[in-house]
Amino acid sequence: MSDRNQTKAPLRVLFLSAEVFPFAKTGGLADVAGSLPKAIRKLGHDIRIVMPRYGFIDKDRWNLQPVTRVHVPMGDTVEEGEVYLTYLGDVPVYMVDNARYFHRDGIYAYPDDAERFIFFSRAALELARALDWAPHIVHCNDWHTALVPNWLKTIFKDDPFWQNTRTVFTIHNLAYQGVFGHRILEVAGLAQYGFIVHPELSHWDHVIHFMARGIIFADIITTVSPRYAQEIMTPEFGAGLDPLLRERADTVIGILNGIDTEVWNPATDEYLPQRYDVEHLEKRVKNKLHLQEESGLDVGEDIPLFGFIGRLTEQKGIDLLVAAAEDVVRHLGAQLVILGTGEEKWQELIKSAAAKFPRHVHAYLTFNNPMAHHIYGGVDMLLMPSRFEPCGLNQMIAMRYGAIPVVREVGGLADTVHDFDPRTGEGNGFSFRPYDRTALYTAMVRGVENWKHRDTWRQLQVRGMTTDFSWNRSARQYVEVYYRALSMPGHVPQRLLEKLHFRGAP
Repeated sequence: MSDRNQTKAPLRVLFLSAEVFPFAKTGGLADVAGSLPKAIRKLGHDIRIVMPRYGFIDKDRWNLQPVTRVHVPMGDTVEEGEVYLTYLGDVPVYMVDNARYFHRDGIYAYPDDAERFIFFSRAALELARALDWAPHIVHCNDWHTALVPNWLKTIFKDDPFWQNTRTVFTIHNLAYQGVFGHRILEVAGLAQYGFIVHPELSHWDHVIHFMARGIIFADIITTVSPRYAQEIMTPEFGAGLDPLLRERADTVIGILNGIDTEVWNPATDEYLPQRYDVEHLEKRVKNKLHLQEESGLDVGEDIPLFGFIGRLTEQKGIDLLVAAAEDVVRHLGAQLVILGTGEEKWQELIKSAAAKFPRHVHAYLTFNNPMAHHIYGGVDMLLMPSRFEPCGLNQMIAMRYGAIPVVREVGGLADTVHDFDPRTGEGNGFSFRPYDRTALYTAMVRGVENWKHRDTWRQLQVRGMTTDFSWNRSARQYVEVYYRALSMPGHVPQRLLEKLHFRGAP
């Protein structure tokens, strides 16, 4: 019997991610990669993470131990990488090191990002062979690893080592797609297979599109929330790839992200001035007063306090927030604490608002992890007016900390935050649909009006704090996806092949 048919046996899963918390992080991908594998490991499966070893990842701090070297074909040359091993809980974490590609101050936005992540992804496959550890599943995340399914169905199609391996490709954010010039086909070893042309996607001509190739060649595609899985098949949210995603609709599955409930726990949080739990919510007010004082705001339990944590970009709705800020202060008497970095124009507008209302608006224009904990533990409401939001973790963390989310009804926000109806008592936050400042401001007004009714507010807090946002259920869903992938034939669906054609480089 082949491995593929032993569907309920423990699985070997190779989990590839460009960033993994706590080693390297720019966003939610790192949080998922640092939490989901641990939950899958607890279910009895042999899951191993592979990531780049960036220059800022200190060998001594993380006790990185050298395990092997890998030789990676890169076009006409072969380049070497050293692989180190550490652990995340019980999960092995292999880090691929190559000074030329990875010893930099950041993770992304370099001119040679295509080569960097081709090297990383191919090195991960060479590592599995070096360890003589053939995975049942290679779980790829975002465009950085999207060529892996392409390779397994082309250059490794007849390789016995990979015969029983299937791929799962998770889209964390469709907006970042990895589009590069035709030379990258040669670097990736895919030149003989040519360009992929789709009748509804003519803009693919003469480019190699990493994200699209992951969608075409993966056995199963997942996204980070059920709503986002539906949204990305529409022109509004499909970022130009919706025709291709509709072709693969029967293999696109939305699984809601979870949060690491060991890291995010107000009862044990070492960063909070005052720890608390759902049975002792009255202690939480000390965190609010502390946050107001350290932010230079007027201090008072009876002042409604909003928070925002995230990138200062239009994706996160920062344009709506800036537009509504003055009304919030003038008409609601509320306060606003902002934590994040981003585009210069938004930083300047936020600094201007803070200067105009110094006792009501304060901005931390940086990423400060302890301050994030202070905000979750101290604000009354957390704002997430996103233009689009594949999943969002902040709203889950906020509810776990007794802060009520105010969100736009999109993506994972719509899956996790349900608009409160004071007539029925149902709901766990405040949401709005139109993308405009009036809709956001109205939701904030409703939040403040309900905040004034302390018994109602406490019920909302308890409801959020007792909701299970851990990875337990989602990890089981991923395991079922893995088993489903193993039952699949392992080739590109015929109906999709009939729409695609491949041609040589210009």
